[in-house]
Amino acid sequence: MIKEPATLLDIANALGTSIGTVHRALHDNPGVSSATKAKVLKMASTLGYRPNLAARFLSSKRTLYVSVNTLKGSTSFWDEVRAGIREEAASNPLENVELEFRTYPSIERGEKEAFRAALREKADGIIIFPSDPEGLRPWIQRASRTGVPVVCVATDAPNSGRQGIVAIDTLVSGSMAADLIGRFLGEQQGAVAITVFNMAIMEHAEKYIAFKTTLRSLYPNLQLLNPIEDNGVEAEAYRKCRKLFKECPNLVGIYVTTEASIPVLKAASDAKLLPGLTIITTDLFADLVPQIRSNAVAATIYQRPRAQGQLAFRMLHRALVNRSSSFEQLALAPHLVMRGNLDFFLRRQSQESGAGKLPQLAEPTGSTDLALASGQ
Repeated sequence: MIKEPATLLDIANALGTSIGTVHRALHDNPGVSSATKAKVLKMASTLGYRPNLAARFLSSKRTLYVSVNTLKGSTSFWDEVRAGIREEAASNPLENVELEFRTYPSIERGEKEAFRAALREKADGIIIFPSDPEGLRPWIQRASRTGVPVVCVATDAPNSGRQGIVAIDTLVSGSMAADLIGRFLGEQQGAVAITVFNMAIMEHAEKYIAFKTTLRSLYPNLQLLNPIEDNGVEAEAYRKCRKLFKECPNLVGIYVTTEASIPVLKAASDAKLLPGLTIITTDLFADLVPQIRSNAVAATIYQRPRAQGQLAFRMLHRALVNRSSSFEQLALAPHLVMRGNLDFFLRRQSQESGAGKLPQLAEPTGSTDLALASGQ
């Protein structure tokens, strides 16, 4: 097995210090004591660190221009993804990184305009959430042909020439949700529903398939209904769920695979189904916390958006530094949050975000709202 070359992060982790300190010590910059410099140089030698890639960027003194094209979002999910990207970009001292955040209002609205704008303004690399993979494929292919790497986050655009994909493990998420619903319901019989963005999005189709397979295998007493597609529109999620609750009196559980859980909960409340209906949601944001505390939501499957953002930028940066065209795929294990571990989870989130509450970040500076840019 070929050993990966040591990095600044490896040296920093070994010494329990920051990447910035390691960088300053290796390049004899001010602000680092002679003792620290000696420790860094010794550890670099021990780990076999070779600064050839770093030197390439240091000598060029270039600024990387990265376009981040994502949904605006109705919860904190995309705020956290963007925060993770900003944190990872800021943690690398080897070059300046200019981030341009281009947000669009809903799936299939504005993402092509965002991509065209990134290419027109000669972005070095692009991070995208491809809600319309088919429509974006020729644009991603064009970027690939011109040497602009594209990394997908949260969902994929297969056969497009993209550089990589960072997402939650959808098969694990779907099967986990099915097992949870089955365990909560026990021997109870009835129908179970699932809401998705759109079945054309591969990750949501995979969640549905994993959910269906696990439910049929382990809990044959439960009947799975056809998936409800809300297309990322809260009003549509509410309307379709109210219709479902009216037409399916034997409904006993529902799995919400998207961030649109609040309209589903409101529809259930208005239909007088709470408490009583077993609901599994996705992710965690401020409005969902009291729903978990009250047991209206049995559990939520957290997709680790901040980590997705961090790793997506890291993957893109690696492609830019190495000038590699090899494809990378990273599937993160989801976290399960329930009433019992909610406070511990919130405390950890607060520590990681440096805030006193679950992060609800404002739109990053340097952002472009495609709803405004396209006149919508």
